[in-house]
Amino acid sequence: MIKIAIVGATGYTGAELLRLLSSHPEADVQIITSRAEAGLPVADLYPNLRGHVDLVFTEPDETALAACDVVFFATPHTVAMQSVPGLMQRGVRVIDLSADFRLKDTDAWADWYHTPHTCPEYAAEAVYGLPELNREAIATAQLVAVAGCYPTAIQLGFYPLLKAGLIDTKQLIADAKSGTSGAGRKAAIGTLLTESAENMKAYAVSGHRHLPEIRQTLNQMAGSDVSLTFIPHLTPMIRGIHATLYSRLLKSADLQTLFEQHYADEPFVDVMPAGAMPETRTVRGANTCRLAVHQPQGDDTVVVLSVIDNLVKGASGQAIQCMNIMFGLPEFYGLQTVPALP
Repeated sequence: MIKIAIVGATGYTGAELLRLLSSHPEADVQIITSRAEAGLPVADLYPNLRGHVDLVFTEPDETALAACDVVFFATPHTVAMQSVPGLMQRGVRVIDLSADFRLKDTDAWADWYHTPHTCPEYAAEAVYGLPELNREAIATAQLVAVAGCYPTAIQLGFYPLLKAGLIDTKQLIADAKSGTSGAGRKAAIGTLLTESAENMKAYAVSGHRHLPEIRQTLNQMAGSDVSLTFIPHLTPMIRGIHATLYSRLLKSADLQTLFEQHYADEPFVDVMPAGAMPETRTVRGANTCRLAVHQPQGDDTVVVLSVIDNLVKGASGQAIQCMNIMFGLPEFYGLQTVPALP
């Protein structure tokens, strides 16, 4: 059994980790930390976990955390970097769901997050947690920086096209929509029911924090610098991301076969039949990215539709997938949830 600690488990990603790990045959969650809720039974905060999680929130303690095999950080940005160096020095494996270690350029990180990065040496060491790209590196990593939600949907959609050199890398467009849970479990006017219901709006048009992360990985996929326009939108739903991706084809190809062959061995990427339109509700609660590729009117524009659950494949499910790879377990352990419809 893998001895597990979760730091900052009161938010949505922490709760999703607990939900998914409760059915994992090799997971032994021993510690759940929260300074604000120390002493409170987890099931009192998340009643859906009654009968599945019997732990009580505790104050973070490095010595106790270091006794575990792996520590998940489901914390706001800048929190993990304060604790990760000490745990790393004790030999603990760390999976960080925040953005603290995703960017290799820590000066760029500081610009986007408006605070200095305090341990750039660990950002350089961290492996980017997108299994479909970095599976071999994840297997031997001590520190994994789990890919973000928007980046996951966008990167998986563009990957086959970039790898095959089929598209103009200077004309990439990502038009993406997210549910309100992407904003986290905090009080904010913009995500109040009366503000977000029956409404859709773009935000961060001048630049979203996920933009440098997406570009960094697309550059790696393409083998050169790409130019990406990324516009996120808030939609009146709780879970889900729908990314519509556009680019210009440089040469003709059988796009359907390309995608099917590229993802043939990937357990959590579902390439849908030609002409299909993936929906966010079909991945709700599951660690699946569903893709469909289109070439409207047979023109030179390629359109990829990509949907994920932002809390699962976009966060906690992907983190568990990375853990399974790190410990040599089947990737589907704890991740066999079938989406519920309607």
